[in-house]
Amino acid sequence: MTIDIQYVQMPTSESMSNFVTEKLKKIASKYDWLIRAEVFFKLENDRSGKGKVCEIQLSAPGPRLFAKATDVKFDKAAIKTIHELEKQLSKRKEAFSHH
Repeated sequence: MTIDIQYVQMPTSESMSNFVTEKLKKIASKYDWLIRAEVFFKLENDRSGKGKVCEIQLSAPGPRLFAKATDVKFDKAAIKTIHELEKQLSKRKEAFSHH
């Protein structure tokens, strides 16, 4: 699986890139039919302080999978996003096994 990480209008973070890459590689080993992951980190103005956004789009057979989460820290937002994608992937895998 190819992993593309982009930081939108903010400085890049090597540690955050490594963190997300490690998590996505674990998912890729579980679901070998994944093709590509596009990760976006963004800063949004949010009065509650949860302006750190992580969006991940996965290319796989069938429709693309997408998840987005916001939190006070990027790592927490990434974990929430990855957790949501894992739910979607397990549903997709069940659909594959029924055909």
